[in-house]
Amino acid sequence: MTTERAYHHGDLRRAILTAALDVIAADGPTALSLRDLARRAGVSHAAPAHHFKDRAGLLTAIAAEGHGLLAAALGEAESLRDLGVQYVRFAAAYPAHFQVMFRPELLRPDDQELAAARERTRNQLHTAVTGRGADQATAVMAAWSMAHGFATLLLSRNLDGLLDGRDPEQAFLALTNELFQSAANPATG
Repeated sequence: MTTERAYHHGDLRRAILTAALDVIAADGPTALSLRDLARRAGVSHAAPAHHFKDRAGLLTAIAAEGHGLLAAALGEAESLRDLGVQYVRFAAAYPAHFQVMFRPELLRPDDQELAAARERTRNQLHTAVTGRGADQATAVMAAWSMAHGFATLLLSRNLDGLLDGRDPEQAFLALTNELFQSAANPATG
């Protein structure tokens, strides 16, 4: 009965998104089934399709929401290194979103909401690297690759042994310090 009430108040969309995020966090995006999500929400199997049309629509909504959250997090960064920390922090706080956001084969390529959210994220990255080197595109790729690579390795638990209990954000800062120190002193690196 509560689910029906929630649906009539417009909460079904959020309930389906939340259930989908739980499934993705536990089993990955390929485990999603609209029928299973409807069952979890206690609604008819057609109800999720009313909001998302299909699985790709649901995953696209998750990716758009994720990019909005990421852009907001990156907007709080006070430096390029802090931008990387914010990126890693976002991935750790929103692992299900992160798993979907960068998987174009799962998403609707022509979705306007997703395109706008991606653009906000892109703008935050570009703003952070402005004035860092002659080639803006290369600077963006370098900063994004470093933060995204670290976040991906962190979420896939490939850094567990290397972190050895250290805070991931502090480890990322140490990594950037090491890299930038080595780049500034090529004779020692």
